[in-house]
Amino acid sequence: MKFQPDRSSAQTIHGYGPGWIGVDGTKYTQSLIVGANGLLEMWNCARFEDLTAQHFEHLATLEAEVIIFGSGARNRFPPAAWLRPLAARQLGLETMDTAAACRTYNILSGEGRNVVAALILEP
Repeated sequence: MKFQPDRSSAQTIHGYGPGWIGVDGTKYTQSLIVGANGLLEMWNCARFEDLTAQHFEHLATLEAEVIIFGSGARNRFPPAAWLRPLAARQLGLETMDTAAACRTYNILSGEGRNVVAALILEP
């Protein structure tokens, strides 16, 4: 699917499809973390099953108002114990499939929210 974004100063996900996510004109083929404030880093997990508590500890260190977790092709929830670092910092985590996470990220970032999306891009 291809997006046509409204004018926004935030980093935008311009499209996604099987095996790729497009961010501000660049196509990525691995899991990544995207932030409205310009954050863009590769996320070391190719599948939901690769996740560990450390992945969510890292998310808790990011300066964000809300974190969107794209769990891959279908919606899957991480174990509650892994979310403790986020709760300790009073960070909200919304879990959805990666396609929905891309769309939700664009809406929130377009509203000027300080949002981060952690997106699993399954091979």
